[in-house]
Amino acid sequence: MEEKEFLYDRLAQQALCVLREQAELAARELCEKARLKKGQIVVVGCSTSRILGKNFGSYSHPDAGEAVFSGITEVLNEHGIYLAAQCCEHLNRAIVIEREAVPHAETVNVIPQIKAGGSFATTAYHAFRCPVVLEEISADAGIDIGGTMIGMHLKKVAVPLTLDHQRIGDAIVLAARTRPKFIGGVRAVYDERYL
Repeated sequence: MEEKEFLYDRLAQQALCVLREQAELAARELCEKARLKKGQIVVVGCSTSRILGKNFGSYSHPDAGEAVFSGITEVLNEHGIYLAAQCCEHLNRAIVIEREAVPHAETVNVIPQIKAGGSFATTAYHAFRCPVVLEEISADAGIDIGGTMIGMHLKKVAVPLTLDHQRIGDAIVLAARTRPKFIGGVRAVYDERYL
């Protein structure tokens, strides 16, 4: 291997390590701020094109998808939280998740690919022990990496969270938790654990 190629590979590996670390920090912060518990579900939408500073769908990058997936799953696995990986618009933002998280859910038949599903969801599909794909889910919290519109997969009511770690690569990171709806009027009393 020529010295130039070796240096390029070293720089690429360092960049992927940075993406993994940024994803891990964002996931840790989400778990803490959203007060997530074992068995809950976090939806993650991730545009590797946006991470790399490109337009949506123009530069899907499997290595970047794997780096971000690795950082997020390390944290979620530590807490016993399930990852719901959102596919891109070409699969109608379908969800890839472990079957055990949704044992009675109605599944659909599709296998995400880099250009139809995205790098992150494709990585999830191949990394999960027993992956299934769903058209929709109602997740407890979420991370949106690059403006992928995860809101359709969050329970009502979504509450925005401001993370200290607001970027993964060039992509803006948005996060949310959910809470039960408040019902009743002026006489209602609410459980402070959900505020």
